[in-house]
Amino acid sequence: MCEVALEFEAEAQRALDTASAKGAAYADVRFGSTRDEHVEVRNGVVAGLSDSESSGFSVRALVDGAWGFASSALIEAGEIDRVSTLAVDIARASRAVQTQRIELDLAGKFIASYATPVQIDPSTVSTGERVAYLLDVDKEMRAVSGVTVSRAWIDIWHTRKSFASTEGSRIEQQLVQCGSALSALAVGAGDVQDRVHPGTGGLYQTGGYEVINDAKLLENARRVGEEAVALLTADQSPSGTADLVLSGDQMSLQIHESIGHALELDRVLGWEANFSGTSFATLDKLNTFRYGSDIVTVVCDMTCPKALATEGYDDEGTPATSVDLIRDGILVGYMAGRDTAAAAHVSCAGVVRAEYWGRLPMIRIGNVNLMPGTAASLDELFDGIKQGIYMESNRSWSIDDKRLNFQFGCQIGYEIKNGKRGRLLKNPTYAGMTPEFWASCDAIGDQSTWVAWGTPNCGKGEPLQTARSCQASSPARFRNVKVGVGYGG
Repeated sequence: MCEVALEFEAEAQRALDTASAKGAAYADVRFGSTRDEHVEVRNGVVAGLSDSESSGFSVRALVDGAWGFASSALIEAGEIDRVSTLAVDIARASRAVQTQRIELDLAGKFIASYATPVQIDPSTVSTGERVAYLLDVDKEMRAVSGVTVSRAWIDIWHTRKSFASTEGSRIEQQLVQCGSALSALAVGAGDVQDRVHPGTGGLYQTGGYEVINDAKLLENARRVGEEAVALLTADQSPSGTADLVLSGDQMSLQIHESIGHALELDRVLGWEANFSGTSFATLDKLNTFRYGSDIVTVVCDMTCPKALATEGYDDEGTPATSVDLIRDGILVGYMAGRDTAAAAHVSCAGVVRAEYWGRLPMIRIGNVNLMPGTAASLDELFDGIKQGIYMESNRSWSIDDKRLNFQFGCQIGYEIKNGKRGRLLKNPTYAGMTPEFWASCDAIGDQSTWVAWGTPNCGKGEPLQTARSCQASSPARFRNVKVGVGYGG
């Protein structure tokens, strides 16, 4: 173990000592600071400019098998004592109504630090430079006749976290996450159509300003505007049953909704149901249930380079690791925290995170990645399709509270006829049941087409917490899927 100089060592020890003296069998404390930067332009003017900072601490205490939590933005001795005591008191109150005693999976003692690998420090790119770049992007979109609303934006998040526990862990982390996107909306011919680049809502990853550069907004701005306008007069996507090819970014949302949320173990156990419901993937299905075809392997890899949820340790001190969720189509694992892992006798996944220092950590979708296949291009995925549809970039989604029945709408589609891309289609939609849909997957793009697509705004919990997740994927092909739902299908 390396030596780590915890920024708030004295304060952390005070919080842990106080919680222990008040009766906590286990306690941890998190000190954190966040800086969120956002720049947005719309129709040639700056429409949003913010730079906010927040700092504080929180204490989590386990007393007689029940959790208590409290937090404060004031870091001083008296407040540390008050918050630590309050966490213990809340745990005791929770025990009075709790139906199941909480036990913790073994975690170990970690003395460590972690920092996001950064190629270009975002602080070296001024706000003026960011605005000028976005204005150039916006100008390119508005150069397309028929674009009604043009938008482009950049987000940058800096997070510093200090973690300490009564088990002796001391962990320091510095995280950098960045993302950007552009959007063109066209109105005309009695219709409204929009296109976004990159992907469904932008390219969001861990890393520095190189993530912004990798999005290539300027290079794609005119194309996106042209596609939005062309969609106004495009043919309506047909209804019926068809072979389907989904872009990598649409696959990312499909994974997020029908695998990611379904395999959060607190949902599986019924401990959490806010916003996304529970799950059909119950514990009795582990290691026996066929979730998809033989080529479908999904891994929660919290060490994945560039992935938006990647960090060294989660917010309860569990090291980043990789856990198989689906192997060769069979359900083999879940995303678990220390308490749910102990209850279900599975491995921790290192995915317990809080939105910021002032919120209770909970299981969140991490880097839930569909492993690449062998198709080297979209053309290879189109091969063998006599009549089908290629769909790209999400526009709408709906899925039931068990994560079984779903419907997705995409921004743009193309007919596939005899293995070739054909006419442009608007309002493409598809629907299915999770295991049947994934069982119909018969081809996945290879490593060269695989992208760590990040989701910056996943909601869960009450009060609501927003988390940043990743679902890396390549494009993929599915057979005999119901399409055109909502348009006569």
